[in-house]
This record gives sequence, C-alpha cells and structure tokens, in this order.
Amino acid sequence: MRRYSTLIKKLVFSAVGIVFVIVVLLTVRPHENEDYNQKILNVLNWTSYIPAEVVKDFEDEFGIKVNYGTYSSNEELLAKLTSSREGTYDLVFPSDYMVNLMISRSLLEPLDRSKLKNVNNLNPLFLNQQYDSDNAYSLPFLMATTVFLYDSTIIDRLTSYKDLQNPALENNLVILDDQRIIIGAMLNACGYDMNDVHEDHLEASLEFFNKIKPNIKAFDSDSPKTFFITKEVDAGIVWNAEAILAREENPNLKISYPAEGFALSMDNYAIVKGAKNIESAYLFIDYLLRPEVAQKIVDEYPYISTNKYDKSLSEAELKQILENGSYVENVGANIKRFDKLWAKYK
Repeated sequence: MRRYSTLIKKLVFSAVGIVFVIVVLLTVRPHENEDYNQKILNVLNWTSYIPAEVVKDFEDEFGIKVNYGTYSSNEELLAKLTSSREGTYDLVFPSDYMVNLMISRSLLEPLDRSKLKNVNNLNPLFLNQQYDSDNAYSLPFLMATTVFLYDSTIIDRLTSYKDLQNPALENNLVILDDQRIIIGAMLNACGYDMNDVHEDHLEASLEFFNKIKPNIKAFDSDSPKTFFITKEVDAGIVWNAEAILAREENPNLKISYPAEGFALSMDNYAIVKGAKNIESAYLFIDYLLRPEVAQKIVDEYPYISTNKYDKSLSEAELKQILENGSYVENVGANIKRFDKLWAKYK
C-alpha cells in the first residue's frame, strides 16, 4: 500500500506542476512582450508597388518580418479588412476616396506624426486633400494618373475617349479593372464630373461605354502593360507607371492624357484600427519616407512620388496635373449605383 501511496503522491505533484506551467504560459501573452510584438508587420498593399528589395532592406535593418499581402482594387482591400478579425493587418495603402470611407467606418487609427521623423520630406502639394483634410488618418504615398497608351505605328493619335469607339480597334483594347475609374472616365466622356451620381448621367455613361465594349480585349489593373509588351492590344486606359514601363519595352508606344479629363489616384499610408504592430508600422512608414528609399520605389514603379526631393517632374508640371485631373470621391450610399452599373459594364 505504501508503494501505491507514494506513487499517487508523485502523480499528484506532477499534475500540479503541469497545471502551474500551463497557467503561467496562458497568463504571459505575446502582445505584452514589446520586443516580441514588434518583430512582425502585416502589410496589405497594391500589387507591383513596393520593390521586394526595399522590403528586404527594411527587414534587415530593423529585424522586423514583413508579412506582405496584396490587392487589386480599393473594394478588394475593403472586403479583406471587413472580413478579417481585428488585428489581422497593420498597415494598408488605400486610395483617396477609400481613406474617406474607412474614416467614416472607424477602420483607421489616428496618426501620431511625432513618431515620423521624416514626415517633412513630403511635398506640401499633396497634403491636406479633401478626403482627409488635415491628414489626421493618412499620409500620401504615391500618386497615379490614368492615361491613354497606344501603338503609334498603328494609331496616329489618341486624345479623346470617343477615339476608343473606332471599329478598327475591335478586340484591341485593355482597360483598368476599376469601377470608379472607368465609370468616372465615361462620365467625363459625356461631359459630366467623374463623381456624378445622377441616374440619367450614369446611364449615359453606360451608353457611351457600350460603343467601346466590342473593342475591349481585357480588363486588367494588375499588369495591363503586359498586353502591350506581348503586342496583344494596340491601345488602352492604364495607369501612368504601367504606361512608362511598357514604353521602355517598346519605344513606339505613346502616352497621352484624355482631353475630357482623367483620374488622379493618391494612395496613402494608413494604420488599421486595432493594429497589433503599430510601432513597426510607424518604422516602415518612416523608412519609406527617406528620399533614397522613395527614389528606389519610383525607379522600379514610376508613379508620381510625393517626396519633395524627387525631381522627376517640376512643380509647374505637378500643379498642371493636379489642376486638370480629378480625385475619385466617396459617394456614400450612392456607391450601390456604381456597383450595379459596373455589372452592366462588364
């Protein structure tokens, strides 16, 4: 009996010890350890926007692992955020109108500029825009513009959206897969503001688009330049950086701005509400604000830099682009009209 009693005591003590260890492990939570918490950064960004080399250099310098996810549209970004648990993502790069929408839905953290020693490297021309008038929740990262891109050996000139209705271009166009940008372009083509929500004007935009539709080979926002490089299309509506990269491969390609108007798209740094790695997010933003890092980004993806030390365009050229282009705006509940219309477009 004594042997069994001793054995029982040992088993009891062992069980108590195991329970103690489990309790300790459960009460010491990873997020309470600052060093552990700051070793990760969960980023959600546009495809083809930050070179892998830039991300790796950041990881090497700060010892922070960047988990990098991508999206192809602002609507996809919003869907990923709202379908994920709070804390899944830390840093995102929404466009102008989406920043405004996310603010209205309390999806973003207010920014603490005191944590950004390089914030003064931003060009004042891009600050205090209508979608976040005092930049309380966002800071400008890169600006894109929509442009025409066309093969000058086949098309003499391309200056108007009406030119895209030419039957000679059947199955020969690639356009952006972005409802607000393309519907906005068609509204411009009809003489309306790209953010117009009047039902009759939206229907007019569809009628105009239907005369272009037979000429569309593909909707592509990820890499429309590929269709030009492989010579599958002769023209299209693309982002400025994609047009520049395609032209590097084929000097016969030309870039022009639509006479009726074009879209400006400012993509922004924004920290997600409930982010678990906020300090890492600030470190990454501040790193990207360095002039030499900003230059690496636009060298590979030639959008318009918001860094004041970038001299790719003069101040006069930047002002002209800002004056002639239009930002997509948050249209509130009217977005449902665009959703329904986009289904008819495609």
